[in-house]
Amino acid sequence: MTIIATLVALISLMPLGYVAYMTVATGWDTAVALIFRPRVMELLSNTFWLVVCTVPACLVLGVAAAWLVERTGLRGRRLWGALLAAPLAVPAFVNSYAWVSAIPSMAGLSSGVLIATLSYFPLVYIPAAATLARLDPAIEQSAASLGLGPWAVFFRVVLPQLRIALTGGGLLVSLHLLAEYGAFAMIRFDTFTTAIMEQFRSTFNGQAGNMLASVLVLGCLLLLLAEVRSRGNARYARIGSGVQSSPSILPLRWYQLPSQLFLLALTALALFFPLWFVIRWMVVGGPAIWNLSEYLPALTQTLGYGLAGAAVTTAAAFPLAFLAVRKPSWFSKTLELANYVTSSMPGIVVGLAFVTVAIRLTPALYQTNTVLVIAYALLFMPRALVNLRAGLAQAPKQLDEAAQALGVSPFRAFLRVTLPLSAPAVASGAALVFLAITNELTATLLLSPNGTNTLATYFWSYSTSIDYASAAPYAFTLILLSAPMTYLLLQQSKKAVGQ
Repeated sequence: MTIIATLVALISLMPLGYVAYMTVATGWDTAVALIFRPRVMELLSNTFWLVVCTVPACLVLGVAAAWLVERTGLRGRRLWGALLAAPLAVPAFVNSYAWVSAIPSMAGLSSGVLIATLSYFPLVYIPAAATLARLDPAIEQSAASLGLGPWAVFFRVVLPQLRIALTGGGLLVSLHLLAEYGAFAMIRFDTFTTAIMEQFRSTFNGQAGNMLASVLVLGCLLLLLAEVRSRGNARYARIGSGVQSSPSILPLRWYQLPSQLFLLALTALALFFPLWFVIRWMVVGGPAIWNLSEYLPALTQTLGYGLAGAAVTTAAAFPLAFLAVRKPSWFSKTLELANYVTSSMPGIVVGLAFVTVAIRLTPALYQTNTVLVIAYALLFMPRALVNLRAGLAQAPKQLDEAAQALGVSPFRAFLRVTLPLSAPAVASGAALVFLAITNELTATLLLSPNGTNTLATYFWSYSTSIDYASAAPYAFTLILLSAPMTYLLLQQSKKAVGQ
């Protein structure tokens, strides 16, 4: 297990090594000239303001929605809980497609912030709701007994307890903003990812594109470091005897209607608005847009890549998860961290790394399914790793030891005891990876073999050609395939709080 996990970690560091190598190979003087130029400063400004405006908006919307659902007498709380997570089923580039269909003149920072906020606020809502559901109400009751009012209790007691959920959610939103290509390219808003793709198309592996990639990777690493430091050392778990009481539910009274309207507006803009335009374009296009000679191969190839990528990713993540749970050490943590660093990079950087390495070292693998599946594995391994760690933690090694004491070999004990107990977590992680692959765009555009088209690439081809009607069936199918991911995330968050 250790040898396999080490190999997986070394392969996962290849994109980071590629960026470092290309930066050094460019030369100091050239690198400085390419990085400190007006175009890079413009992209840096755009990306900075995009993150600064979008992340706080997602935090406010996510926490407000979570508090209404989990801590108030909101009518239809279960329904709202599902609807507020559902926008994750709509890929950001499909959301952008819907808004551009409604307002063709949409462009610039404000449009990017709007679309990104509506696409990514559930990344904050889901962990915030789970944290509020399991938060010990005794802390709030103690604060109230000291004379603090409801708002003071929320800001001074409840909100600090959400720190881990907020920092984690904010990090996910930030990394999505750095990695997103389709949504911002469609509204003509330049970020590092869109600029790197333009450079790739014009000069392939040019020095300017590589320097943009190095700045983007540095931004990802800084975000990871900021998230780790912002967690703090405070204790968030309850310690002591006794059973935790149920959280207090605050009656909304005459705030009921404004709360309902707020959530209705939020879900309408984030979920029903893009769905409406996708369906509208399907109706406008009629049966003619269902070109089965294109649609069925695209669906088949998407499912094939999803299944192959999910299988490879889960198999590669298993040794890392096994070491982290059964043999925890600084070495296992280092191997795991290496993968998290790589997965935080945008798909375009990982794609560029594989393009360069394949052409220079293994030309026979360039633009093959093998390279594309490996890239998927590196991008989405944490989705499998987190689930596998949880599953293996619920399969105590004492059961393995008992089986071996009865004369069963270690390998057979693993197959007959550990693997069946962790099977639900394996399936859950594989499903999340599968659905992430179906929505992946940039790495697929860079690495897919000639003649290969997925649902996402066909959607992108038609939408960039302003043929919105022909793009609609592919957008609709992507949403249908993404819906189970939302369900899995909801189920996992409920399971975490014992619901």
